[in-house]
Amino acid sequence: MKRFAFILMCLCFLSLAVSAQSGKTTRPRVVATPTPQVDSPVSQPTATRPPVLKGDTKTATQTNPATATAPDAVVEEDDEIIRVETNLVSFPVSVLDRDGRFISGLQKGDFQIFENGVEQKIENFATVQQPFTVILLIDVSPSTAFQINEIHEAAIAFVDQLRNEDKVMVIAFDERVKVLSPATSNRMTLRNAIRQAEFGDGTSLYEAVDYVINRELRKIEGRKAVVLFTDGVDTTSRRANYQSTVRATEEVDALFYPIRYDTFNEMNGGYGGGGTNYPRQRRRSSGSGNILEDILGGILGGGSVQIGGGPSPSGGGSRSEYETGKRYLEELARNSGGRKFEANNDLSAAFSGIAEELRRQYSLGYYPETVGQKGERKQIRVRVKRPNAVVRAKTSYIVGDSDKKLAGK
Repeated sequence: MKRFAFILMCLCFLSLAVSAQSGKTTRPRVVATPTPQVDSPVSQPTATRPPVLKGDTKTATQTNPATATAPDAVVEEDDEIIRVETNLVSFPVSVLDRDGRFISGLQKGDFQIFENGVEQKIENFATVQQPFTVILLIDVSPSTAFQINEIHEAAIAFVDQLRNEDKVMVIAFDERVKVLSPATSNRMTLRNAIRQAEFGDGTSLYEAVDYVINRELRKIEGRKAVVLFTDGVDTTSRRANYQSTVRATEEVDALFYPIRYDTFNEMNGGYGGGGTNYPRQRRRSSGSGNILEDILGGILGGGSVQIGGGPSPSGGGSRSEYETGKRYLEELARNSGGRKFEANNDLSAAFSGIAEELRRQYSLGYYPETVGQKGERKQIRVRVKRPNAVVRAKTSYIVGDSDKKLAGK
């Protein structure tokens, strides 16, 4: 019996050992395997362009491309178009006292702007003091031969009024327009250029003004002005005239300051009516175009004959021509916002006033209540709520491309 119990116990132990070994070999082995990295494509940011704002802006509205009309600045964004309106009218304003001194310290509330008689809301206001570029436009026609030395000295005196950062360009004209110096702040270069302005033949005043506006002023950035030395009488212009150049001053962002020399007496009898050694000829462009008719007219009229545009000793022009020239210079100044000066006054004070006026101005801007049609002329009037204040600013502008602003950008 004991032996049987012993055998049974051994069988139990053996069974337990076999079970343990069997469990050890059947357990699964867990191995840590790294997670494979999947290269995800790098997402490129979608290029989005912000609206390009051209100049000053009033509103930016989303517009259906099917109904969009010639915007000033357009940015395409997939299925939409963003229109930016730029109808801001801005221009410089000078405010002087009765003695011609600049009045400083004015605020936005001191100004009122009227367009075609309707008051406008002033959106932009600033007091600006900036360098400027001046074109000295010097008449060297036969009539100014009497005054050429005085004109030289006056022009040099004006240059001496300017600061180092201001620039001057020198242009002379008789029948032709001649650039004597590009815009520079080198005073020695400018003085030499002014002294090169020697009188010639004919007077193409209108063509000179047209050249300055369309060929030079439009290339100059910032504040700019034209100081014009002349008697105002044109005799040889063919590609420009009184009306075209006066109108052009309404479209250009520059101030005109004509300095008028009255040469009537010198060109029609000399100093004191006693004659002069200077030539009295002025070329004229008023022939009929028919040579035979001009010859007969000259003979029957008892005067000299002008053939092929040669000089005619017909004097310096009638008093009515000089009055027309005076009105022309006044209109250039008024339309541009500048001033006309008479050369027989104190030029030194005039030049000082011009320099101060250019350097220190107020800048005003508004969005017109009525935009108007392209080519339409709008009248501007600026009022200042100060007693005895003299306001100098543009009196009109012509509606054009929205990126063509008035003076004082």
